[in-house]
Amino acid sequence: MASGKRGQDAALIGALAVLVGALLATSLAVGPVFLSPPTVVSALFGHGSEAANIIVGEIRLPRAILALLIGGTLGLAGAALQGLLRNPLAAPELFGAPSAAALGAVTVISLCFVDALSFALPVAAIAGALISVALLILVAGPRSSLLVLILAGLAVASLAGAGTSLALNLAPNPFAALEIAFWLLGSLEDRSMRHVLIALPFMVAGSILLLWDRRAFRALTLGEETAASLGFDLAWVRIRVVTGVAAAVGAGVAVAGSIGFIGLVAPHLVRPFVGHDPGRLPVPAALSGAALLLVADIAVRLIPSQTEINVGVLTSLIGAPFFIVLILRRRGDLTGASP
Repeated sequence: MASGKRGQDAALIGALAVLVGALLATSLAVGPVFLSPPTVVSALFGHGSEAANIIVGEIRLPRAILALLIGGTLGLAGAALQGLLRNPLAAPELFGAPSAAALGAVTVISLCFVDALSFALPVAAIAGALISVALLILVAGPRSSLLVLILAGLAVASLAGAGTSLALNLAPNPFAALEIAFWLLGSLEDRSMRHVLIALPFMVAGSILLLWDRRAFRALTLGEETAASLGFDLAWVRIRVVTGVAAAVGAGVAVAGSIGFIGLVAPHLVRPFVGHDPGRLPVPAALSGAALLLVADIAVRLIPSQTEINVGVLTSLIGAPFFIVLILRRRGDLTGASP
């Protein structure tokens, strides 16, 4: 039985990895200027024309890598939170983590402490995300209902949003405030390898922490007492998950702004393929999140418009209706009555 599950997981992960690879290649080829696959390959190795080398190596490659990293870590963070809290509606954006990360980043930028390419920026964003997730778990508790989680998350997100608005109002430069406002919408446009290098260490560290407790998530489905009796230190499990979510989400927000609902949607897309087992969910959810954000980033380049649509706007337009559907399907749990 276990070998059968391992085979299913390997097949699922392999299929998702191929999909992500295909989308990554597509991301390098499409845009205002379409490049053929041979041209893309030549440009990646610096053997194409000067224009092709610049388009692929300096414009599209950093953008594609960031979509892969941010989407993957958001999907992983959503799966980890859902496993920790045993709640399918748990996700970083519903808990105010992106909003709080944005508050941390915007505060240090608007007060001219750091610039947008400083390695201190993700530290500030991670601190904001860490405070928000820790505050939510403290307020709602590990056994809270869906309704309490949603209300607590809404309160944290509203507080962070108000703080961000205050930071924008206090910005000494109105042009900087306008730029920050557009950045908050979430975008991968005009990103460089410098942005990748800023986010990568924190995302790798966060991902390791989020993958660390996969067996604990499976044990938690039997209850906290059972999980503790099996040898899992749940206090440390919570600390690792909260820190991992903060590092992953904060680093993404620091370089791309707020990109919502990937962490909610990605785990749900692959959950039926892992038997609804939270221990088998994180890796497929990460690959699913990477695929989703790559698709969204490709779509914003192809949608006809005078200016490129922010990818955070597109993911919210898709994710918000998905969230509403989830609420309708689980309204019995929310109200305590049958749907």
